[in-house]
Amino acid sequence: MTDTDEDGGPSRREFARYGGAVVAGGLLAGCTGGDDGSTATEPATETATASPTEGAEATTAAADGYAVSMAPVGEVSFESVPSDVSVYSLLYADMAVAYGAGDAVNSLGFDAAAGGNTLDAYYERLDGVSFDYGDLTQLNAGSGEIRVEKEVFYELDSDLHLMDPALLDSFKGWERSDVEEVAANVAPFLGNTYSRTHGQPPEGWRDEYEYYALWDISERVSRVFRASDVYGELAAVRDEMLDRIRSGLPPESERPSVAAVIFFDGTFYPSKINAPGFANAHVRPLGATDAFAGTDAGFGTTYDYETLLEVDPDVILHQFGIASYYDVASIRETIADDPVGGQLTAIETDRFYASGTPVQGPLMNLFQLEMTAKQLYPEQFGEWPEYEHGDPYPEIPEGERLFDRERVAEVVAGGE
Repeated sequence: MTDTDEDGGPSRREFARYGGAVVAGGLLAGCTGGDDGSTATEPATETATASPTEGAEATTAAADGYAVSMAPVGEVSFESVPSDVSVYSLLYADMAVAYGAGDAVNSLGFDAAAGGNTLDAYYERLDGVSFDYGDLTQLNAGSGEIRVEKEVFYELDSDLHLMDPALLDSFKGWERSDVEEVAANVAPFLGNTYSRTHGQPPEGWRDEYEYYALWDISERVSRVFRASDVYGELAAVRDEMLDRIRSGLPPESERPSVAAVIFFDGTFYPSKINAPGFANAHVRPLGATDAFAGTDAGFGTTYDYETLLEVDPDVILHQFGIASYYDVASIRETIADDPVGGQLTAIETDRFYASGTPVQGPLMNLFQLEMTAKQLYPEQFGEWPEYEHGDPYPEIPEGERLFDRERVAEVVAGGE
């Protein structure tokens, strides 16, 4: 199948060659691997052949460009940096901004204003860093369920789909053949979603699927945009912050028990803070006691007030609480007004916090690590200030910051 525009001329996507196997099943045949289906949580030549990842090397040299590899797709080759990129998750939108390619993003999977507001909340504290989401296409057109139409990918006509093809295959109305068609006729896919919680992808993708840490994914995406140096600088900032945090942690016996939840319509939806996956990349490194360890907490589990009171964590982190979907201050009042909820230790001691977004990229992760360290260990790292729904990330006095904003802003600006 040739990659041409409707008039028969060569497509601008000749810059990218998809590295999947072109065999009986189509372009993606033989490359195998819903965790991020919503946020409450990618010239293609006829002769391209499969090229599996070997060892830890994520990028390989190509005769006329470069290549980046990530499960479940495998290797994708480029002749130049993609300039029109379709994105589903904030994870990859944040990475694009970090690597100087925010202007290339043409879509988000959900309401662009909601996701854009979340990014704005963090970028407000990085001079010169921003994300223009006003004209982005919303991929999910469903109401109450996820509905993504195949035609929208043809309309966007992107150079790259920076998203997990296994995620698309999990949506109603999609099959692997549809993913293969879009990859062949529009642009390749590159992305990994199920590393969020180490969830199980659709059956056809499981054999070769791999799970990556957040910063492993970030490193691979940085190579897509030829910004490995930016990745290195940002990773160094993170490493230095984690060294500082870990050196200041209290003994394990003095660390709080912590629960992560979402509260909706009188019900708690719990998750474990020390479970694997990049959803916990801002909590797990801090070494707190997981209040839900040994319980059934996880996807599909619900707790009422009485059940949560039996666990009674010292700290409760409400996910998606920073300029996102939940007004945590209002939720805290609702819980406090309940005769059982008001008995929760975290309510009585005012340690019920608006927490970060599990679908986080590298810039978000820096702020969310700092935020969580202050929420869990205020005596060691300074008090977390009051936060009102919709506000930017709070202004932290310079002497109480756990990473250098100016350094990060300069690194990102240098990658543009």
